[in-house]
Amino acid sequence: MLNVALPKGRLGEKVYAMFEKAGFECPSIKENNRKLIFENPEKGVRYFWVKPSDVAIYVERGAADIGVAGKDILLEYEPDIYELLDLGFGKCRMAVAAKADFRDNPQRTLKVATKFSNIAKSYYTALGRDIDIIHLNGSIEIAPILGLSDVIVDIVETGTTLKENNLQVTETIVPISARLIANKSSFKFKNEQIEAIAKSLAQQTEEKND
Repeated sequence: MLNVALPKGRLGEKVYAMFEKAGFECPSIKENNRKLIFENPEKGVRYFWVKPSDVAIYVERGAADIGVAGKDILLEYEPDIYELLDLGFGKCRMAVAAKADFRDNPQRTLKVATKFSNIAKSYYTALGRDIDIIHLNGSIEIAPILGLSDVIVDIVETGTTLKENNLQVTETIVPISARLIANKSSFKFKNEQIEAIAKSLAQQTEEKND
């Protein structure tokens, strides 16, 4: 049985549709209930819904053989997994944003509010910039407005939330999208099944981009 961790929500539904098209359907997943685990013994596949930020943990620890996670999660937590494929959707970017009138003074420590401490650290270390990281879990956008931070590092999709809070993107750190990932041991022992799925998903991704 191949165990697949799907991120809860619209992204996961999109991913499941691709798996279904690849011939690994599981009709019970579409029933309106609160179940989290669904399997199709005939196809040798078991799906389960997990919080998007937890997919990589399930895959790294072997509870799931494969899964789909955002590149932001992979960069932040650096799980020991194989990244097999860029699925080309769930696109956004990791960016630095600040108030429109903010001017950086390199002589002083830059205060950075973020949920993505490791990504922020790596980015500013590469620039040789001295920073003070303020790790937040909630609405990052209010940090510069209230003077808690100079800038924020966060995921930006449309930029609407930033505009509404009088913030603007000053730098793009890295583009983000959904990635197919695999447990290293599973990739060795369930290689045929995993490769078949990856191949079909790659074809579907190419067709969408053509």
